[in-house]
This record gives sequence, C-alpha cells and structure tokens, in this order.
Amino acid sequence: MTPGVIRIFLVDDHEMVRDGLRLLVNSQPDMRVVGEAGDGRTALQRITPDSVDVAVLDLTMPGMSGLSTAQALKGMEQVSVIALTRHDDDAYVQELTAAGAAGFVLKQSPSAELLSAIRIVASGGRHLDPRLPGSNEPRDSRRRATTPPVTQRELEVLRLTALGHSNKEMASQLNISIKTVEVHKANAMRKLGLRGRSDVVRYAVIKEWLHET
Repeated sequence: MTPGVIRIFLVDDHEMVRDGLRLLVNSQPDMRVVGEAGDGRTALQRITPDSVDVAVLDLTMPGMSGLSTAQALKGMEQVSVIALTRHDDDAYVQELTAAGAAGFVLKQSPSAELLSAIRIVASGGRHLDPRLPGSNEPRDSRRRATTPPVTQRELEVLRLTALGHSNKEMASQLNISIKTVEVHKANAMRKLGLRGRSDVVRYAVIKEWLHET
C-alpha cells in the first residue's frame, strides 16, 4: 500500500452497492478499498486498527446492524466510522454520534460527498451531510439546549409501539393510563424528531428492538 493512502473497509449487505462504492473509492489516488463485508459480525472479524483507517457502514443490515457495528468499532480509536444511509432523521444522527460515528452521509447525495467525508474523518475531523436539516449547526449542542433527554419510560412506550402494541395494551402492561401512554409516546417522538409510525419502526430497527422475543 502506498504511504499516505487512506485504507477503506466497506460494510453493506448489498453486493451491487459495495461494487459501486469500490469502483468510486479505488478511482481516487489517495484512497483504496482494503476489505469488504456483507454484515457487521463479519466486518468485526476482518477489521483491525493497523489495517483500516475508515469503515463505511450501511445502517440497516441483517443480523448485526450498522449501529451495533459502530458501537463495537468505537474501541478501535484508529478506525473512523462513516454511516451511509438513506434516512435523515435526527434520531439516526444522535444514535450514531453516540456510537462513535465520525461521519454521516446520505446515499442519495452526490458521490463527491462520501469522498469528502472519507478524507475529513481520516484526518481526524467529523462530517455531517449538508443535506441533513440543520447540518450547519452542531446537533448535539442544539438538541441538549432545547430538548430534555428521552426518559426510559418514553423509550419503553416507543419500543412497544414499534412492536405493534395498542395504547390500551401498553397501558395495561405498564400499569399506567391510556392518556399517559399517549403523552409518553408524543414526548418521545418529539424529542427524537420522529414524524410517524414509519419513523418509529426505522428507529426500532437501529435500536434492534424488532429482534427481541
């Protein structure tokens, strides 16, 4: 490997996506794909701090999600993580930032956006796709200043909602009133920037709630 070349590891469960990313990355003189995996567990078996500089992760994958993979890679300080996804919800950015991701790029953005993100995080910086709402303002500080944290009870209501429970069922299970369930659900969705049931389900996917029995 030529000195100074950024070593990239691709993690996406779609082979065609990896093929396209590999061609894009390898067309650059300062970066090279050094490995690939179709799921998080395989990626963790293959990525080592002395062989990879940047891991580009799909967010939604079978088995081990991109979020869990990013959390596992957090201990490898030499490996920077970029999340590559179609979802632009605040909740995703918050979760991935907490998991240690240094970059967040939307799949619908121009390819130059990913290349720029790779170069920035490889040099120790952080990159947020400019197409994300409010990306010019630090999201963590903005949200802490305006919104209280989501409580465990609010998260529990959100989890049960994603699993298909009705308000009445949740009220009975949690021993609270239906009105209280509605308040907790509304508060959680507001704090996390979720706009409807589809957003709640996507959030449940990254939290891996839907895998629970």
